[in-house]
Amino acid sequence: MTLNEIINPANLVYSKTKVMNDTPMHYCPGCSHGVVHKLIAEVIEEMNVQEKTIGIAPVGCAVFAYKYLDIDWQQAAHGRAPALATAVIRLLPDRLVFTYQGDGDLAAIGTAETIHAANRGENIAIIFINNGIYGMTGGQMAPTTLEGMKTSTSPNGRKIELNGNPLNMTDLLARLPGTCYVTRQSVHNVANVRKTKKAIRLAFENALAHKGTSVVEVVSTCNSGWKMTPADANTWMVDNMFPEYPLGDIKNL
Repeated sequence: MTLNEIINPANLVYSKTKVMNDTPMHYCPGCSHGVVHKLIAEVIEEMNVQEKTIGIAPVGCAVFAYKYLDIDWQQAAHGRAPALATAVIRLLPDRLVFTYQGDGDLAAIGTAETIHAANRGENIAIIFINNGIYGMTGGQMAPTTLEGMKTSTSPNGRKIELNGNPLNMTDLLARLPGTCYVTRQSVHNVANVRKTKKAIRLAFENALAHKGTSVVEVVSTCNSGWKMTPADANTWMVDNMFPEYPLGDIKNL
């Protein structure tokens, strides 16, 4: 095959979405963030809504999403992304507005903002990355940290009698009348990557249709925080995270 045949558009199998910038990824090897970024970008391009999409980035590893997706962004204070998203969608109701948040941001300091925005049924999509730990700031225990899971602030493992139970935010949000779609997915293999992409697309379509709040939780790895190789982190997630946070749709109206 000649070079001209190779670069012929007719022979093109895959190309990077134009919604993704050319910024080199800085995330730790094996991190789930990069995969989810790609999926969001692909959905935005396929829906042809790049010019009308506004993302809300908070604090933590999730904040760097604005470096990689070529859309309009607003940065929120720690945990306040749903509150800022509320203001944006009410001022600009024709836009696609979504938040991109980690579990420390959404389920800890942002618990109130998340619950009340979802309870009001704000027409936004919430992308929730749950890796059970504070990834950026040193691997501390998060509300989603599993019982017995060791972190920098629970070196002997999370103890229910001392630290309480892991907080299942997605199940809690599904019970609120303002949510129209709540699902829990992952990106640890090809099949689940495809399911997560479909979930993100449905959440974005719901937001544009003003159906209420959609929540897509992505159970993820943090191999650096978990002190594991990427492969071991995937195995540990399947064996330990999935029983506590089972995958699948929880609510779909």
